[in-house]
Amino acid sequence: MQQLLNLSVIDSPLLYAFYALSVLAALFLVLRAGLRPRPGWRKWLVRAAAAVVGGALAGAAVLFVSEVVLNVFGLPLDADTRIWVIGAFAGAGLAAVNLWRSRWWRKAVAVLACLVFVATAALGVNAGYGLNPTLGALLGVSQIKHLALPKLFRPHKPETGSALLHSWKPPAGMPATGRSGAVTIPADASGFRARDAFLYLPPAALVDHPPALPIIVMMMGQPGGPEQSKSAVHELDALARQNRGLAPLLLTVDQLGSPYRNPACVDSAMGNVYTYVTTDVVNFIRKNLNVATDRSQWAVAGYSNGGECALSFAAKRPEIFGSLLDISGELEPLNGSPDNTVKTIFGGNESAFTAEKPATILKAHKYSDELAVFTSGSLDPRYGPQSAQAAAYAQAAGMTTRRFIGQGIGHRGDALVYGLKTGLPVLFQRFFPARP
Repeated sequence: MQQLLNLSVIDSPLLYAFYALSVLAALFLVLRAGLRPRPGWRKWLVRAAAAVVGGALAGAAVLFVSEVVLNVFGLPLDADTRIWVIGAFAGAGLAAVNLWRSRWWRKAVAVLACLVFVATAALGVNAGYGLNPTLGALLGVSQIKHLALPKLFRPHKPETGSALLHSWKPPAGMPATGRSGAVTIPADASGFRARDAFLYLPPAALVDHPPALPIIVMMMGQPGGPEQSKSAVHELDALARQNRGLAPLLLTVDQLGSPYRNPACVDSAMGNVYTYVTTDVVNFIRKNLNVATDRSQWAVAGYSNGGECALSFAAKRPEIFGSLLDISGELEPLNGSPDNTVKTIFGGNESAFTAEKPATILKAHKYSDELAVFTSGSLDPRYGPQSAQAAAYAQAAGMTTRRFIGQGIGHRGDALVYGLKTGLPVLFQRFFPARP
């Protein structure tokens, strides 16, 4: 079971195998009359074609309702995703028409073929977005081993920032790379049912007497989970190699509770996410990790849905988070459409919804010594403009802003990789300024 859940679902051989299997299944279902024409074969081909067209139209209707009417995904889907969905429905239509006036074994093949069509579409969509590398991640079943936390070490006068950067001497035996894994964060204050968080410890955090290091609290998009931030490990290890093992800790937490839920990062009947992150997570860090205490050494980051959460938390709690990394983030705390958000999250109170918008919070405050980094892709027609607007609001409120646009980047895994590759070095300079 472990090996199955660890199976890569974005590698070409597996994908091509499912593509080929789907094509063969479709051909088998179409050639119901056999290779040689038999009486009534023309009528059968007409029925099969009608079933395929009907299925495709049903898929298009589902996409229209989901994207336009309900705004379930919060953004327009990419063209290839729509093709996969329509193709799966078309295949299901072909399978369905094979259930009538057929032998039992053809009915069984039709059911299996329908499952193949759906699985192929799911794998194709997932590979396109590139966020769930394994079957376990795709199914929302975490396969990350729990990480043993280092012993706490409280130096009498901890050095941080440029002082640490210039004075740090790696001890003998320090690992060449960092270590990462799952950690469980108690939700004592919030009661929020979060999945395990994903923690990265740089090499300097793994020695017997570690320095007090910076920390980044991160959140991923929806659907998604903490382990999807594995792509940050490569970037953080690269920073550590360049700086004698020094790098920030990264704690990626779950602000959703499930890939299929979106509590919008506020305290509501769907879950006390704000209290979970700003109280439970913060308390866990302070009690269990060797981190610096100064706000300038703390940052909050997020991608897509998590980006809006990060922006909101940075705006509300500047005394905790001195820096922000918003990667292709949303501009509002949405659960589907605004109307659905007001109904499901805010109990019908539209004023409460307006008060929770980051723009409203930013306009009501004036910030100093707050760094905000915003990244997005040039091919992201929805969240690119929202990211630019968020940066403008943050700058107007007094934050020092940095804005980066990745050419040829959309709103998929490439946006996350670009945001981390671009934003983490900027945060590192904030944590470890070159000037003594």
